[in-house]
Amino acid sequence: MFGTSGIRGEVGDVVTCDLALAVGRALASEGYEKVVVGRDPRESGEMLSDAVSAGLRECGADVVRLGQAATPTVARSVGWQDADAGVSVTASHNPAKDNGLKLWNPSGQAFDTAQRETIAERVREEDADLRPWDGLGGQRRWEEADEYHATALDEAVDIEDDLTVVVDVGNGAGGVTAEALQRQGCTVTTLNAQPDGSFPARPSEPTEEACTRLWQTVAATDADLGIAHDGDADRMQAVTADGEFVSGDVLLALFARETASEGDLAAAPLNVSLAVDDALAEVGASLTRTKVGDVFVAERAAEPNVTFGGEESGAWIWPEEILCPDGPLAACKLAELVTERGPLADLVGEIPTYPIERTNVRTDEKEAAMERIAAEVADHYEDVTTDDGVRVETDDGWFLVRASGTQPLIRVTAEGRTELQAEELFEAASEIVEKAT
Repeated sequence: MFGTSGIRGEVGDVVTCDLALAVGRALASEGYEKVVVGRDPRESGEMLSDAVSAGLRECGADVVRLGQAATPTVARSVGWQDADAGVSVTASHNPAKDNGLKLWNPSGQAFDTAQRETIAERVREEDADLRPWDGLGGQRRWEEADEYHATALDEAVDIEDDLTVVVDVGNGAGGVTAEALQRQGCTVTTLNAQPDGSFPARPSEPTEEACTRLWQTVAATDADLGIAHDGDADRMQAVTADGEFVSGDVLLALFARETASEGDLAAAPLNVSLAVDDALAEVGASLTRTKVGDVFVAERAAEPNVTFGGEESGAWIWPEEILCPDGPLAACKLAELVTERGPLADLVGEIPTYPIERTNVRTDEKEAAMERIAAEVADHYEDVTTDDGVRVETDDGWFLVRASGTQPLIRVTAEGRTELQAEELFEAASEIVEKAT
C-alpha cells in the first residue's frame, strides 16, 4: 500500500475516500490521539482531508486542520502542535490526477517501515477501534502554520547580501519560500504563485524542461538565483544567474560537501552520482547509500554522524533542522550559501561531474519484470546488490535497474567516468530491461 514516499495513485482508482477514511481509522486505533492534517492544492485534496479526518475522529483522535499547506509545513506542525502524528494529503510531484497520503512523526520524520506496515495491516484487516457517540474526537483549525514555518526558516539562515531571487512556486503550496526570503532582505519575484491543483502553468515536478520559464526569466534579468518547487514544496531545484538549470546530482554534491566535515556522513540513495562521493572526499567525509525514497534517506539521516541527506530528485534534509525534505528550507540554505561563497555558477563549477544516463520503461508487471531482470544480471555480473532493485558496479562505473515505488515504471540509470563507459553500461542495462518487459 505504501510506496517509497507514502501512498500515491490516481484518484478514484488507487486513492479514494474509503482509503483515506481507513487510514485515519488505523492511525487513531494505533493510539495516535492528536493528528495534524494538511493538503496541497489538488482538487481532490479537500475531500480526502475530510475523509481522513473523519476516520481519525471516529476512532477517538483529535484533529488539527491546517487546510492548504506545504508538506514540510505539515511535518513541522506535528511538533509545534504537540501532536502524535501528521497526515499530508498530497501526491507531491505526481500529475494532477493523482493524490495520496504521507504520514509524519513529531520529529518531522516520515513514518518508518515498521510504522507504515502497522497502518497498512490495520487497513487490510479493517481493524478499527470505532468509538461511541460520546467518545468521538474533536476538530479545530490552526491558521498560523505558514507563519511558524516562515519564522523557523528566518531563524535557520543568515542571508547577508540583498539577493534577487526568482521563485517558481509551480501553482503549488510553497509560497512560504518567498515570505522567508523576503524576511531575510532578498528581492523576490514569483512565478506561478497562484495555488491551483490542476497545475496549469507547468507539470508539478520541477524538471529542467518543466521550468523553462524560470530559467529564461532568471537569464533575462539581474536575478542572482532561481528556485523551483513541486506541488507540495518538499522538493527544490535551482537555476544559476545565467539561466543554467542545476542538475540534482550536482546540487546534492554541493549541499553534502558544504554541510559535512571530516569524518561525517551524508545519506543518499544508491542511484546518485559518483560526483557526490568525490565531493565528500574533498572534505574528508563519505557517503552512506540507502534505498531510493526520501523516507529511507530520512531514516539514515537520523543516525549519528549523518549531517545531511538528499535525493537528486530535489529532496534535501538537514537533520539538525528537521527530518523531512523541506524545499523552502533548501531554498533559503542555498541563498545563504551564495551570499557566503559566491555565485551559484562558480560553486557548481567546483563539483566534478560524470556522464549519467537515465530512462523510464513503462510496464504494468513491475514485480515479474524485476525478477527476470535480477536473474539475467546474476548470470552476467559479479558485483551485484539487490537491496533496492538491481545495482551493478564495474571498473567503468555502475548501473541500476529498479521499479518505481509510485508509478508503473522501471527506472534505468547508468554512470561512467567517460561518455563511452556510460553509454556502454546504459545500453547493457537497457537491453536487459527490454528483454524482461
